[in-house]
Amino acid sequence: MTDNPFARYARLHARSLSDPEGFWGEAARQVDWIEPAKKIFDPSMGIYGRWFAGAVVNTCYNALDRHVAGGRAGQLALIHDSPLTSTVTKFTYAELLDEVRTLAAVMQDFGVTKGDRVIIYMPMVPEAVIAMLACARIGAIHSVVFGGFASKELAVRIDDAQPKLVLSASCGLEPGRIVTYKPLLDEAIRLARSKPQACIILQRPQQVCDLVTGRDHDWSELRAKAVAAKKSADCVPVLATDPLYILYTSGTTGVPKGVVRDNGGHLVALKWSMSNLYGIEPGEVWWSGSDIGWVVGHSYIVYAPLFHGATSVMYEGKPIGTPDAGAFWRVISEHDVVSLFTAPTAFRAIRKEDPDGKLLRKYDLSKFRTLFLAGERADPPTVEWAEAQLQRPVIDHWWQTETGWCIAGNPVGIGLLPVKHGSPTVPMPGYKVEVVDEAAKPLPANKTGSIVIKLPLPPCALPTLWNQDERCREAYFSEFPGYYKTADAGYLDEDGYVFVMGRTDDIINVAGHRLSTGGMEEILASHPDVAECAVLGIRDPIKGEVPCGFLVLKAGVDKASSEIERDVIALVRDKVGPVAAFKLAITVPRLPKTRSGKILRGTIKKIADGDEWSMPATIEDSRVLDEIKAALQGRV
Repeated sequence: MTDNPFARYARLHARSLSDPEGFWGEAARQVDWIEPAKKIFDPSMGIYGRWFAGAVVNTCYNALDRHVAGGRAGQLALIHDSPLTSTVTKFTYAELLDEVRTLAAVMQDFGVTKGDRVIIYMPMVPEAVIAMLACARIGAIHSVVFGGFASKELAVRIDDAQPKLVLSASCGLEPGRIVTYKPLLDEAIRLARSKPQACIILQRPQQVCDLVTGRDHDWSELRAKAVAAKKSADCVPVLATDPLYILYTSGTTGVPKGVVRDNGGHLVALKWSMSNLYGIEPGEVWWSGSDIGWVVGHSYIVYAPLFHGATSVMYEGKPIGTPDAGAFWRVISEHDVVSLFTAPTAFRAIRKEDPDGKLLRKYDLSKFRTLFLAGERADPPTVEWAEAQLQRPVIDHWWQTETGWCIAGNPVGIGLLPVKHGSPTVPMPGYKVEVVDEAAKPLPANKTGSIVIKLPLPPCALPTLWNQDERCREAYFSEFPGYYKTADAGYLDEDGYVFVMGRTDDIINVAGHRLSTGGMEEILASHPDVAECAVLGIRDPIKGEVPCGFLVLKAGVDKASSEIERDVIALVRDKVGPVAAFKLAITVPRLPKTRSGKILRGTIKKIADGDEWSMPATIEDSRVLDEIKAALQGRV
């Protein structure tokens, strides 16, 4: 009998569920432990159990020191490519280790010790990576707050994490503008009840800031003094179950949800994923086109590539506008990138600006193998376009801040499985994914419901929320006992492929019929003139809710927008039927998005419904909301 990729995957996944301790114990051999686990999994610890109980480890050692000692000292660890400053900066593993040792020693001089929190509020610069690894080196818990986040949002995170130290920069850069970080940080500290002891500020030449006497310290000066004094910090041993970092879920109000990531499970799962899921060999160049403020940036710009001995690209730029829609191809070609992981929204933007892929053909992509997409649902038309342009596998996969790595994907390293457009493919090891109704009763294949994961969650997934065990139970584990609630809706098909159709609150109720907005978006996106779209339920006095589609058209479309709106309405009526009550499509210049590329559907809905709304803290360009309001005028 031939061992095809699906059989290999099925065997592996089944073993991860029937013998999780054996499976993850084996994976843990890829990690350098100071002391091995007393128990691979201890069900008596924490909310649902803890992985690698009793083990002692250091995350920074596994990212840097062991590679320097093991023959990779001269290999590139990090390439920082910034079209916004027209610079490329490269660090070998040895150079990055030197920088991390130095900054860790500086932090120790400020009294930072194991278990202390450090907030990192920085742009996409190498120093942000160095700061994260320096925290891991000395056992401090980092909390990266997305650079340029509003003062109020930063203040609530300062109050929750209570950091001893804040590491920041004078400014961040966006195409055509400078984002001044320092006034935002100063105001956040003024608003916060918990005051950090000190701030270390990286002065960027694009905009230098004033320092507060007695509190603020110049990063470069501290570094120069530490280097002159030959200061260097050693790795501090921590328990595998000790927190490595806190990452606050975006867009929260009130007390934010601080997702905790532990050291041991994080190391094991991410190391496993690089070869088995992404098919990357140590020494190869990998690029995650995210921001370090988001979970993808934590996992796949900073940690996983370095655990694996790969070279990681960190990009300070955009998919379009820095300088054009060929920016991604330039980075791939220039740095010999073998795989890129980015958000579908980046490719929708590239497709809108360069629908025929003319810019792509200017670059040598001969070393490039695979494109991975995650962060938002990868609509089939965008995936098909990328496949046609690249002539390479385009792999959607699905995961969450809370899990830290992939829930469902296509394991390229084990063997590429058949791609089904609209599906992130199959559950990864340790994830028993089920679809249930409101009473937690499993639903048959192809029936939409709530997607849940049977406990225990695999290594790397959140053990709890920072100082909020009860809230964690309530938010994730109480509604469906014995399961983790993903808050995503979708179905499993007859082959066990997962189809994520949107958040559970994106399933709209039209006159008693439960309809997926994701399914309707797929239909809208299939229209040849539509670059991207969003469908959401808006209030209706008779039906409760009716769907409304927002369309962004491709560059150079010469057809009237009213004609395209009529086309897509007819398409939905044809493919979903009159039950969808889809009668409203509105063309807009662009869609409001977070800086990580997620469409702000909730805010659009509030505007359409005439409800009170506030400016989302994570919005990329607030002017878009005025465009949405103008487009809705007289239409709803």
